[in-house]
Amino acid sequence: MTAVAEPGVVRAPREGPGRAISRLLFAHPLLLLALLAAPPLLWLGVIYIGSLFVLLAHSFFSIDGFTGQIVYEPTLDTYAELFTAANLDVILRTAAMAAAVTITDIIIAFPIAYYAARYASPRAKALFYLAVMLPLWSSYLVRVYAWKLILAKEGIISWLAEQLHLGWALEGVLSIPVIGGATLSTSYIGTWIVFSYIWLPFMILPIQAALERVPRTLTEASADLGARPGQTFRTVILPLALPGVVAGSIFTFSLTLGDYIIPGIIGSSRPFIGQVVLSLQGTAGNIPLAAAFAVVPIVIMALYLTLAKRLGAFDAL
Repeated sequence: MTAVAEPGVVRAPREGPGRAISRLLFAHPLLLLALLAAPPLLWLGVIYIGSLFVLLAHSFFSIDGFTGQIVYEPTLDTYAELFTAANLDVILRTAAMAAAVTITDIIIAFPIAYYAARYASPRAKALFYLAVMLPLWSSYLVRVYAWKLILAKEGIISWLAEQLHLGWALEGVLSIPVIGGATLSTSYIGTWIVFSYIWLPFMILPIQAALERVPRTLTEASADLGARPGQTFRTVILPLALPGVVAGSIFTFSLTLGDYIIPGIIGSSRPFIGQVVLSLQGTAGNIPLAAAFAVVPIVIMALYLTLAKRLGAFDAL
């Protein structure tokens, strides 16, 4: 028999599975958040955290001096190798270069970011973002090799120094012990210049974003209370912009610690941490010592962030 609908009764349409799922997710927003966050968190946990764990685990193993095979027995002998004179020299050299690059980028980036945040018109600000980001659109290697040509003995800097009769000054700079060399492209000075240029956008943008958040009323109130511009900068602007400075320094410092391409192309033959890790993992096949060296930048950055937090660098966030 065929069912006959009763007069005056309207049956609701049957709910499909898609509508039921939508209703469930709408009623449980935490479930929706968990489903959206699960894939990236899983990827981060397996690929990034997992690889770091494997790296940390290998740093506690050692290499058999006779066979060259990894001995999978926990030991601290590999970390003890880091404290030899040669390895300490590599660590201190890399940390000093990272600190010099970070300080240089802060000095260069702050006035640029301050002008963009405080005085630039909307049109000029758009051009500012374009100018800062434009170098990042070109190849990293192309930029590094371009600087190698600029810094070479036949490059434009040497040519300009000769034209201005300042060749003696350039020779004097290159004759400085440790940081000097035969040419700018084979000295630590050249390495420092290229590092500072390559990472400069990573310093400008965080500082500019932090300065954008500083209310103009605070600087105006400081001026109304009789503070001079320098005092306003030290007591109002700089503390509020400090999180941006720290964020930018995290980029410049950590990227310099781990980079192996720039020191391999520009600079002297004395290696940095990244170059040592590359050679130990590839040529020497000493994975445990390479892992121990790779842990060094992680420890340095952890100490840096701890110090920055204690100094109140993140209080203005």
